[in-house]
Parts: sequence; C-alpha cells; structure tokens
Amino acid sequence: MTIESILGAIIIGAIIGAVGRLLLPGRQPIGWVLTIVVGIVAALIGTAIAQVMGVDTTPGIDWIELVMQVVLAVVGVGIVAGLKRGSRV
Repeated sequence: MTIESILGAIIIGAIIGAVGRLLLPGRQPIGWVLTIVVGIVAALIGTAIAQVMGVDTTPGIDWIELVMQVVLAVVGVGIVAGLKRGSRV
C-alpha cells in the first residue's frame, strides 16, 4: 500500500462511512464520528482486499474497489450499531 492509497482511503473512508450509514435501513445508535471511523477502516480494508485480489488501479474511479469499500462500510456500521444496541440492554 502506498502513502497515496492510504491517504485516499482515509478521505474516501469518511464519505463511505456516511454512505454506508445511509444505505443501512433503520436508525443506528452511533454518532457520526464513529460512522466516519468505520468508513475509514472499511476503506483501508477494501483497498487491501482489492490489492490482494489483483484489482488493477485505474486513472479514474476504481469501481470494484469502491463497491468493496461501501459493502464493508455497510457491514461495519451494522455490526457497530448492533454492538451499541446490545450494550444498552
């Protein structure tokens, strides 16, 4: 992973966290900061998975990598929200 891909994943991760939260049905009992952190982690993991799978880097948007990142963000937000709900009981 290059420094550019890490920085890109962090910036995109903030956006992807918000998208992941919006795509997940229902209300999530987590704040926006935690949502952004989940998005950043999802973006970094998605980038790493894409590189391991040999997804080519393109000059434009890497759609396969982006889809992986969004799916991971949705799953991550769902898991964190579920854990947060469970801790209130």
